[in-house]
Amino acid sequence: MWGSRCVGRARVGDNDEVTTRTSVRAARLDQVCADAVGVARGAITEVEPSDIGDHLEAVAEGDRVVTHFFESHLAGYKGWRWAVTVTRVPRSRHVTVCETVLLPGPDAMLAPAWLPWNERVQAGDLGVGDLMPTAPDDDRLAPGYVLSDDPAVEEVSWELGLGRSRVMSMEGRMETAQRWYEGEAGPEAPISTAAPRNARCGTCGFYLPLAGAMRGMFGVCGNLYAPDDAKAVSADHGCGAHSEALLGATEQPVEELPTVYDDSEVEAVAVSRAPGSVEAGEPAEPYGHS
Repeated sequence: MWGSRCVGRARVGDNDEVTTRTSVRAARLDQVCADAVGVARGAITEVEPSDIGDHLEAVAEGDRVVTHFFESHLAGYKGWRWAVTVTRVPRSRHVTVCETVLLPGPDAMLAPAWLPWNERVQAGDLGVGDLMPTAPDDDRLAPGYVLSDDPAVEEVSWELGLGRSRVMSMEGRMETAQRWYEGEAGPEAPISTAAPRNARCGTCGFYLPLAGAMRGMFGVCGNLYAPDDAKAVSADHGCGAHSEALLGATEQPVEELPTVYDDSEVEAVAVSRAPGSVEAGEPAEPYGHS
């Protein structure tokens, strides 16, 4: 089948418009090659015959070039298809095999898209003895001799003989700060939201502020009993181990018990009456008695 379409206009000679056309011819299914189902099936020799299923379809790839598709029964290749391409020379009925390959079908089970190792590595993947090289053009780092906007970085990097070859760039610091603030070290971490509202790290005695441009926002926890000990936390992070977290002493009422005497422990003592004192039933003594 032939078709045509207008693809552009050009001007020649007397500036009249000339319409240019291109022709597109669809591949026609060669019947001789399409009938060579047995030849195509026999070309699949890498597996057992039971791994080859029913013939699915024959697709024209070009002049006297046809691809046959067979269902695959290989374990782990659900939805895949065997594809065998055959052809023949003009005016010949002898069909030959071009190639045999296993291809995924529309509903095939496929592996995830491949990613470079540096995009697959996640935080915490580095183990004991592992090496993780840093790319020379890593945007998070800058040469130590380049002036930055962080006085603390410049003070260290310009020390003669002690300077680091590379230091964190502004982009690297901003990326780090964003990651820390949105993670377990930020104010929205579960342990932070569960802590008292005024128990923030920036007001804690165990909070050790970082140096440089990160000082105003982050510090390191130095509380042995805190879950973030030795970790960088934001100033508005918090937990229940704040240095000013004191247990309030609530007054408990004291129940008064009746006084109990043990008669066996009471010693009887004779007490003499003072002069002038008489018993209630005795007659009064005369005045002047001594």
